[in-house]
Formats: sequence, C-alpha cells, structure tokens
Amino acid sequence: MTLTIYHNPRCSKSRQTLALLQDRGIEPRIVEYLKTPPDLATLTKLAVTLGGARAMLRKGESEYAELGLDDAQKSEQALLKAMHQHPILIERPIVTDGKRAVIGRPPEAVLALL
Repeated sequence: MTLTIYHNPRCSKSRQTLALLQDRGIEPRIVEYLKTPPDLATLTKLAVTLGGARAMLRKGESEYAELGLDDAQKSEQALLKAMHQHPILIERPIVTDGKRAVIGRPPEAVLALL
C-alpha cells in the first residue's frame, strides 16, 4: 500500500502522524504542501473523500477571515481555489491511499487507512 502524506514539518501533529506511520514500517510519499501545493484536481479528490472542502479548511488562519471563507454561501470551487492559492488554509496532515483520506488529528486517525 502506498500512502501519501500532505505534510508540514513545522506542525507537531504532522510530525507525529509521519512518525506513527514510520514506526509501523510505512514510508509514505511526503508532499510538503506549503512548498508544492496540490493542484485543484487533487484538492477536489481529497475534498470528496473527506466530506467536502470545509472539512479541509484551517479556520484559525488569518487568510480564512480575510478571504471571507466563513460565508456559508461560498461554493466548493471557491473554497478549493482559496486553498490552492493559500495552502496554509489546508488542514494538516492529510494522509491518503488514493481512494480514501483522513486528517491526522489526532495522529491515530490515520490508522483507519492501514
């Protein structure tokens, strides 16, 4: 099984999730999404598996308020575009096997993919 982790090495939960996988002998493909943001197609696929774009949004980031993303009328496409343009808005870490995805909060949530 090949896993991909959308990872921020500065985030403790992201580091803990990566360590949890590695402790189980799994070396996921690591995407540092702040350096290499996922394209819109990838974000769309992740949103579908995670229950929508809002499930992937970091609501505490200043960009969330500045872009008015708390507006319930914002479309999925608008939210995904905002995450693509401002990857800091993407919740972390996201781990996927290509068909399923989970947010590693808490890190043990990724065990559902194993």
